[in-house]
Amino acid sequence: MKSVLITGATINTGVAIVEKFASEGKNVVFTGRDPVKVAEAEKSYRAKFPNVDIIGCAIDSLIDERTVDEDGVAELFEFLDTKGIFVETLVLNAADQGLGQKIFENPITDFMKVLNTNVVWNYCLCKHAAARMKENGGGNIVFINSNTAYRAIPDRVAYVASKGGQLGLMRALAIDLGKYNIRVNAVLPGMIRTDRWVKNPDFYATVPSRYTPIGDVADGADIADAVWYFAECARNTTGAELVVDGGNTVQLYPIIK
Repeated sequence: MKSVLITGATINTGVAIVEKFASEGKNVVFTGRDPVKVAEAEKSYRAKFPNVDIIGCAIDSLIDERTVDEDGVAELFEFLDTKGIFVETLVLNAADQGLGQKIFENPITDFMKVLNTNVVWNYCLCKHAAARMKENGGGNIVFINSNTAYRAIPDRVAYVASKGGQLGLMRALAIDLGKYNIRVNAVLPGMIRTDRWVKNPDFYATVPSRYTPIGDVADGADIADAVWYFAECARNTTGAELVVDGGNTVQLYPIIK
């Protein structure tokens, strides 16, 4: 049974991506860190999309700051094998946001934790998914990256570094996996209306990145549409980036009105 695997899909953008694929008739496997939230999301998704198969799996990226849980990834894919589920599309949405990291205050393990989650763990997922794609005639891998891979923001040094590294990983995988008909691409969101937007209205009312050339920021559905394009419409596209940020990246400075 062909499915899409979406990581970090119990809240925010991950939910929108699940709903996009399920609404288009695709079977979905999704992950989250908290088993309770995964179970709740699975129940909700199944009620909303009864005509597709939806399975939630609880998995964490790390054993500790220095150690990626590769065994957990292997067990996830072995479980899917026993169910006869082939992950044709892998969407790497889960991320450590690395909020508030200050170079002279945070320990090096905080930096390591973000890079291990956003780069090394994602590589591990790609490795296991691609091994099965290779045996099944091909597939797709889509990274949810960030426009901060090109435009840094304050006190997010680990996150910014991880997103730059992630793009390098995407390009290298596109080269190495292309001969197996596996396409690898990245969506680069800018600001997205998430629960952080709702919880911090004063901050988001004045933050410069909300002032985009088109006068709006993305919803989760906008990111989901970009993922869908790479997965289902872009047959001859690999190693590519699709920026979804209202034009934020191309402006020298925001026009604040």
